[in-house]
Amino acid sequence: MKFASYWHETAPSFTGASRTAPSGRYDAAVIGAGFTGLGAARRLAMAGRRVIVLEAVTVGCGASGRNGGHLNNGMAHSFLHAVEAFGLDRACEIYRAYDAGIETIERIAAEEGIACDFRRSGKLKLASKPGHYESLARNCEAIRRSVDPEAAMLSRSELQGEIRSDRFHGAMLQPKSAMMHMGRFVAGLAEAAVRRGAEIHERTPVTARVAAGDGWELRTPRGPVLAQQVLLATGAYTPPQFGYFRRRIVPVGSFVLATRPLGDDEVAATLPGDRTCVTSLNVGNYFRLSPDRRLIFGGRARFSASSDQSSDARSGAIMQDSLARIFPALAGIEVDYCWGGLVDMTRDRLPRAGEAEGLHFAMGYSGHGAQIATHMGEVMADLMTRRAVRNPWAGLPWPVVPGHFGKPWFLPLVGAWYRMKDRLS
Repeated sequence: MKFASYWHETAPSFTGASRTAPSGRYDAAVIGAGFTGLGAARRLAMAGRRVIVLEAVTVGCGASGRNGGHLNNGMAHSFLHAVEAFGLDRACEIYRAYDAGIETIERIAAEEGIACDFRRSGKLKLASKPGHYESLARNCEAIRRSVDPEAAMLSRSELQGEIRSDRFHGAMLQPKSAMMHMGRFVAGLAEAAVRRGAEIHERTPVTARVAAGDGWELRTPRGPVLAQQVLLATGAYTPPQFGYFRRRIVPVGSFVLATRPLGDDEVAATLPGDRTCVTSLNVGNYFRLSPDRRLIFGGRARFSASSDQSSDARSGAIMQDSLARIFPALAGIEVDYCWGGLVDMTRDRLPRAGEAEGLHFAMGYSGHGAQIATHMGEVMADLMTRRAVRNPWAGLPWPVVPGHFGKPWFLPLVGAWYRMKDRLS
């Protein structure tokens, strides 16, 4: 078993990184070479801006290359709660933003010829308890009536044609959802940004920022960069130099396994519907098949803000137990890859994007960034170039997390709370 991301290990290497030290003046500097940063850099370059991307490690090394591979449409949380909190029109706008995120990925992959196994698979939100099915059904009816008539409920018996497990009591199906190979897309997006004129500098962390005239000086170990505008696209990996954002983002570990490739009989006995799946528990699981028919199986496992081999190994053992409970036929199956990554959570688990402290930013995707981050990169690029565009998160208040200054000491308490809710609900 490799303690490495399947997406990283099975994708082509990015070859377009600049080999010279960063220097000079740029119209825009993007900090972070994940989906958000690369989507913005490509769009800015296409608009004629001189743009540089500064990445602390390598392209896609963070959440963009360490997720479960889902591109799920609609909001991850209760649509009815969103209507109650924001009103029907704003709730529908938020829902459609995720739809637009998938459309953006589909368009860019076609425009740039990125072979990333993109496919509209549909998503199943699996009811882990009978009461969860009733809640999903109420949400589904509201969604069908207001924003997405393709959403549908599947009964427990209908679900047997999709997933072979007796753990679930039905599901909500959202057919617009998709999946892709995350590593191939992020590498292809980086190559596309360079082709369009952006510079990407790997292993170039930003260690300080200083106001310089009408812009900023960003200091790195490889030299300073001057930029009129700066986009912060670092999510859970935001460095301490950006304390305003760190106090509003809680980094939480999410952990994933990739089994050996499954045979046809094993696929038929687990996920014959070949969709993305997520359970309805607060501390639940998500899973799908990879292009080479591995089961990609993930979840929160442990409420931890660390992701290293030791942490990943402990979480991997928990994930294997969960996999065996859901799919007894795969108990003890060989696991080829085990990895973790950090998710950038906000208090209400909704993203934030806009401008603060003189910086543009987009982050806080809360475990649902793969489908919308590239789109938000383009949205922010359009805002930076003053194109007419609607930021779906504009105007949302973003208070600090009480008692949080960058290291989330309270995560074990949060985990205990959510596990108790799962037992009682």
